[in-house]
Amino acid sequence: MSDPGLAGELLRSPEFNSGTSGFFRDLLATRTAQVAVGQAARNLLRTRVPEYRDALADAVADLPVASRWPATASDLVYRGLANVLLHPRTPAGTRRLLDQALHGGVMFRSPHVWQRVRAEGLRGKLITAVSEEAGCRREGPAGESRDVLDAVLGACPDDLADRTVAEVFLVLFRSIVAPVSSTLAWSVLLACLHHTSDAPWPWPATWIVREAMRHRPMVWMVGRTVARSTEFGGLPFQPGDILSVSPFLLHHDQDHWPDSDVFRPERWAESGERGPYVPFGAGPYTCVGASVALTLMTEALTALTKDARLTVTGADARPAMVEGAVPRPFAVLRTPT
Repeated sequence: MSDPGLAGELLRSPEFNSGTSGFFRDLLATRTAQVAVGQAARNLLRTRVPEYRDALADAVADLPVASRWPATASDLVYRGLANVLLHPRTPAGTRRLLDQALHGGVMFRSPHVWQRVRAEGLRGKLITAVSEEAGCRREGPAGESRDVLDAVLGACPDDLADRTVAEVFLVLFRSIVAPVSSTLAWSVLLACLHHTSDAPWPWPATWIVREAMRHRPMVWMVGRTVARSTEFGGLPFQPGDILSVSPFLLHHDQDHWPDSDVFRPERWAESGERGPYVPFGAGPYTCVGASVALTLMTEALTALTKDARLTVTGADARPAMVEGAVPRPFAVLRTPT
């Protein structure tokens, strides 16, 4: 649905927002456990932003003049977060498997059958390795959370199986790295396409990121399952039916967003009421890590553009649908200023 009023009601009404969220699937049995794990991961990430910033600077310094995107965006964000996801004293084999998962079809589902088969094998190995690590950490728990896996172990129910802990960790890995790197890639692509002069970009990084999430939100649909027979928007629905809101359509609603089809970061400096904006969802199931995700995106774009000019080639602003709206491949030329 694209009607702002109906979308707001669906995302906020208790009738459609009770019980557990589908974010963790059936891995965590209660909403309380889901919230606790999400908050633990968010709080850890928030405290590690300075470390992320330093690691990003090193990663950007290692970039070649020309790089392929959006793969490079994933590499940058992952390098910034690698030690936060799994701390350096984690067995090297487990960390290597997480490295491989970045581009091995685990984070984004491949369109090719043979690649999906290989990705499932890699995913299985990663789950097994993280399960073993979770078991070891439970036998000798750390005093404080050193990484996301520790945060999960500290927040999840004590009787949760090690393998389930590993699957929860993998959900968080994907939900942290994928949207941050995708939005970084969209931010670079759209800003370069809309500012082609040699002068520095005229917008702060946070405006660019917010506008990229409006113009090209990675999450294409946000769904709610109907719990009982009901009527919504004048239509009847039965238990088990799924009603979906499209952030893309809401963000391009001409009645609420002036020049909605134009990438215009300066709109975030303008006063007045803006249109419906749900890149992180809305209501009770709003992404608990929304604020820290915005920080991670902004820090990455700031590091990339510091003392450098970016230009793109082979650009196509149409999204590719790969478990979300992600940019099609393009090249970035980064020239020091």
